[in-house]
Amino acid sequence: MNSIVPVTVAGDIRLDDAERQPCEVWTRVMGYHRPVASFNRGKQSEFAERTFFSEAKSRSGDRGHGDN
Repeated sequence: MNSIVPVTVAGDIRLDDAERQPCEVWTRVMGYHRPVASFNRGKQSEFAERTFFSEAKSRSGDRGHGDN
């Protein structure tokens, strides 16, 4: 059985720009996964404007259909 061991780092870690690497973001498009960096500018802009669904937010204050 595998176990996950949390790692605690004491103090702040500072990285120079030369030590950083970009994070590649992928998204699902029409049933397959694709990196966002390969999108054209218009599709990248649309991706940046997306909002993510949150069940907790949708339940708060909204009674929905069929609730009386």
